[in-house]
Amino acid sequence: MSESIWLQRTLRLGPQGRGVHLITDEVRAALPELGKVKYGLLHLFLQHTSASLTITENADPTVRQDLESHLNRTVPERSGLYRHDYEGADDMPAHIKSSLLGVELTLPVTDGRLNLGVWQGICLCEHRDLGGERRVLMTLQGQSR
Repeated sequence: MSESIWLQRTLRLGPQGRGVHLITDEVRAALPELGKVKYGLLHLFLQHTSASLTITENADPTVRQDLESHLNRTVPERSGLYRHDYEGADDMPAHIKSSLLGVELTLPVTDGRLNLGVWQGICLCEHRDLGGERRVLMTLQGQSR
């Protein structure tokens, strides 16, 4: 007989440089209970306003580099462009990028694994030059195997 599984845990990610960073392995390592889930959902919520989460290609790093380049062209850092610049030129652009991409993901879990596509990976998008530690609140729910 299967039972419901609910758990919540915070994943702490060390400071990263600006860019798009694969964190799929860190998420998996922080949730060994994934292996007990027959089917369910994993919700990830980034507790910050100057970084974001996204799913993108996990194989070719130039995809992540191009995403970062495009975001920087779309939301430029220019003096006088924003009123909110108390923490530097990258502050308000980081907030805008975070709002555009979002700070949460909901992922399917099937037979003890994240049910991602072959080329999909979970990414932390760090939009600040010196963003510091990032926290991801992870909520796993599902039916046991």
